[in-house]
Amino acid sequence: MTSRKKTENLSFEESMQELDSIVNQMEEGELSLEDALSRFERGVQLARHSQNKLKQAEQKVQILMGQDEQAQLADFDPANTQDK
Repeated sequence: MTSRKKTENLSFEESMQELDSIVNQMEEGELSLEDALSRFERGVQLARHSQNKLKQAEQKVQILMGQDEQAQLADFDPANTQDK
């Protein structure tokens, strides 16, 4: 296996891609028990990391929306922006 980045240094997309790869390897069923356990442990780390990234993104959206749960999302219209 190639060298792996530390989980905390991965982007959400990288984490999900690696997790998908691990799932595929495990589904093939050709790993030794030791390798399967090692990949399972890495998968748990990646899943937790991905959940944290999603939670952070949700928090940022809430902050940007002024934490108004009733606020409606709208498509971005560059014509409505003003140059400063």
